[in-house]
Amino acid sequence: MNEPVGLNHFLLFGAVLFVCGVLCMALKRNAIGVLMGVELVLNGANVNFVAFSYYNPTFDVEGQVFALFVIVLAAAEAAVALAIVLNFYNNHMTVDVDTAEELKG
Repeated sequence: MNEPVGLNHFLLFGAVLFVCGVLCMALKRNAIGVLMGVELVLNGANVNFVAFSYYNPTFDVEGQVFALFVIVLAAAEAAVALAIVLNFYNNHMTVDVDTAEELKG
């Protein structure tokens, strides 16, 4: 019962975060829920990057650098997506992604 936390625990946690994010993106109808799902997917990937960086001696700093890039990418994505959601709300008075008729190509 008192076993130390190992790589498998972090990989399982990252996989759970990833699956929760995918389910959130697939099942939520409003844009804010979809954006939260994208953030969960990216955080699940970050957990795996940092865990591999810590437990694998050949990846000394690379996993942490990749995680930092993913965090910067997630911040930029959240800012742009929030601007799109606010603009969509101003035009349609809803954030339901199913009502985005004119965005279809």
